[in-house]
Amino acid sequence: MDSQLLGRSLGTTGPEATQRAELSRRLYAIQAAPEIRFDGRDERIGPSQDRQNEAVDNLRAHHAGVNSIAVDRFEGRYLISGGAEASIKLWDLEHAENTRNDYINRPTAISRKSTSSHQYGITHVCFYPFDSLAFLSSSYDHKLKVYATETMTSSATFDLDSNIYSHSLSPIADHLLVACATQSSAVRLVDLRSGANTHSLAGHHRAVLSVAWSPHEENVLASGSSDGTARLWDIRRSASSLGVLDLDDSVGIVGEDGLGKNARNRETGKAHTDAVNGVIWTDDGRHLVTAGHDERVRVWDMCSGANALSHFGPIIKNTHLSTLLPLLVPSHLRGAGKQTMFYPNHKEILMFDLFEGTLLKRLRIPGLAPAPIRGTAGHVNVRSRTTSLAWRAGNVCVYSAHSDGSIRAWLPKTQEEAQTEDQEAEAPDITENEDRKRKRQALDDIFKDLTKQKITFT
Repeated sequence: MDSQLLGRSLGTTGPEATQRAELSRRLYAIQAAPEIRFDGRDERIGPSQDRQNEAVDNLRAHHAGVNSIAVDRFEGRYLISGGAEASIKLWDLEHAENTRNDYINRPTAISRKSTSSHQYGITHVCFYPFDSLAFLSSSYDHKLKVYATETMTSSATFDLDSNIYSHSLSPIADHLLVACATQSSAVRLVDLRSGANTHSLAGHHRAVLSVAWSPHEENVLASGSSDGTARLWDIRRSASSLGVLDLDDSVGIVGEDGLGKNARNRETGKAHTDAVNGVIWTDDGRHLVTAGHDERVRVWDMCSGANALSHFGPIIKNTHLSTLLPLLVPSHLRGAGKQTMFYPNHKEILMFDLFEGTLLKRLRIPGLAPAPIRGTAGHVNVRSRTTSLAWRAGNVCVYSAHSDGSIRAWLPKTQEEAQTEDQEAEAPDITENEDRKRKRQALDDIFKDLTKQKITFT
């Protein structure tokens, strides 16, 4: 950092380069922030369950596990979480209680399991891309719902007659079509404007597990299926399908002009040798990232559909049927041609260079233990895992959701900040030692005065 400031003062380094270098430095310094906790316990609990009697380490956002989280992209202030017990909670990240150096977040609003809300576990939540005053949720009860953020009440419900694993709404399009990955072999499209949900995209042969709209082409959609294929769609075309991605193709479909002109669509090939349960675009729309049960993450050049051959090593773990989405850091933090990916592994979060596949950091999850889930037969321990990641806009901050019911925060802590915290932590100890010395000296003085006095017996 000193070299960057020196270069800035001498005029050899521009302000954008200095800002990017500082943001990159903070990104590499990210680590667990155990002092930030999420307490989702019901306000109506009785005295036998007094909040004060529960250890901070045992606080959980959802008692049955957190399946999905999302942070609003405008202010980066609000976080929504969907639980396995069918509840959805809204958290204000700027209004945490400061208790004994712990910052406790409590939900500002809750949508509980009821006939008007979801009946089964939440599979995916996301904010409306144009306004954080609304959000969407999907569930194992076959329903996609639109909620008002302020009141946490459902304003629209769509029953798709099939489990919905994830959904996606384009951040740039005017058509307001929600793509849904369902247990059926077709991608279902729900029109928020007309309320219709009859349009579907057929091409996969098994359940669709993940969908994502292109951030630059409003009519282009990507989907991943349990049949091992990742398929691209153009909803303007009668056939819709643009073809599939092939893991054995590192050249791509170049066409007559090298850019795909008059090239035939590829309809055979697999992106992974097992189910594809994660599909996500880079923010410039030039690359697609897929994750599969073959425990591989692949990066695809979307100009040609070629496998970019990024290799992330054997440490990737991915075995659960639910959607598992890597988190891509906004590209402006590292500059052109560079991208950072956070991958939710079982007991850790892995930080990679997306294009080189280099492991940058391993973030161990503190205190991740089997989650006690209340059932009819008592408590059952379920293996904890990371289920969802979210980036907080305007900050270098990551939030992670876990099947043990917790939500954790990850913040940068540079060497300078660590030294400052250590000094602040030592200051109370020094003061306490001085108080003890002063009290001991006072007692010694009293004892000496008493022993020096002459006592006369008569």
